[in-house]
Amino acid sequence: MTDAPSKVNLLGLSPSQLEQFFDEMGEKRFRATQVLKWMHQYGASSFDEMTNISKALRAKLAEMADIREPEIVLEKFSKDGTRKWVIRMDGGSAIEMVLIPEGDRATLCVSSQVGCSLDCSFCSTGKQGFNRDLSTAEIIGQLRVAIRSFGPFDPNGDRRVTNVVFMGMGEPLLNFDNVLAATQLMMDDNAYGLSKRRVTVSTSGVVPALDKLCNVSDVSLAVSLHAPNDALRDQLVPINRRYPIAELLAACNRYLDSLNDKRSITIEYTLMAGVNDQPEHARELVKVLRKVPCKLNLIPFNPFPNSGYERPSEKAIAAFKQIMLNSNIITTVRRTRGDDVDAACGQLVGQVADRTRRSQKYIAVVQEEPVQGKSQTL
Repeated sequence: MTDAPSKVNLLGLSPSQLEQFFDEMGEKRFRATQVLKWMHQYGASSFDEMTNISKALRAKLAEMADIREPEIVLEKFSKDGTRKWVIRMDGGSAIEMVLIPEGDRATLCVSSQVGCSLDCSFCSTGKQGFNRDLSTAEIIGQLRVAIRSFGPFDPNGDRRVTNVVFMGMGEPLLNFDNVLAATQLMMDDNAYGLSKRRVTVSTSGVVPALDKLCNVSDVSLAVSLHAPNDALRDQLVPINRRYPIAELLAACNRYLDSLNDKRSITIEYTLMAGVNDQPEHARELVKVLRKVPCKLNLIPFNPFPNSGYERPSEKAIAAFKQIMLNSNIITTVRRTRGDDVDAACGQLVGQVADRTRRSQKYIAVVQEEPVQGKSQTL
């Protein structure tokens, strides 16, 4: 006896994929737009809610497909308004997502992988190892969870999530197809209708995928740099050994050149005491960024257990920022949000069924050599 075929989760299908789905059902293509709006603008979780579709078609859809979101395991609200969720994916692993409200804006930080296939030394997600990529439906499901946390969907009301950043768990460009499809749904006028300037994909520097992105998307781009030279970045962000800084920034310029409007790259730089926060690092960074249209986002390190790194002093942060500003580089310092619920940048961990055994090594290892001022014990 064979298992019944699993239902198609419509939540992750693009408009063209939905049209093909209805074609194969023998239905008219305009049904795709109807269902798209019901799922993404009205937040429908069942076909019974779709009142402009006949009962017969709703019944047929229920037999063949579903609208399936990840399961919410835990929800925490910080005293500063930040909202954090742990949500369980198929297979049992869990990921984390964070919503950061600020004035009339609300920025959702979504995850793209269960764990992370990279191993940046200062990021708690990387220490959890890696299990798998998230599907498009699982990425879009995070957006639905965040919107619904404000109450029922209201397509005529104010936009509840104004910005989406792919800065949660995982390296987005190593889950290229699913991340691309998710961003396209986020920007589709029949779905969430977000501006291309309000959907940001962050990368640690997967240069071939970044070049590929030039041909298929115009989302905003952020780059996790974190060091002003290759010697230090090789230690902090190991993918730099394959795609060093010069290659990465050249790819950034190619991406900007491919866009139809004038934009800049957001450079993310996590400041760690005694590691990359000194005035000489700032002056070196000025030279590195001089030929790249960019704005710099300084992120004071957010501690997590056994990281071996420390947050810089406010004096060191201010001095670093001033050197950048004096060189006419737009620079902001990211205010720590949600650290009381472990939702700050670099603190997301989830529950990862690690396929790399990296998490076991991290727990067992005693750091062999310090990274310029990093303590030797994990």
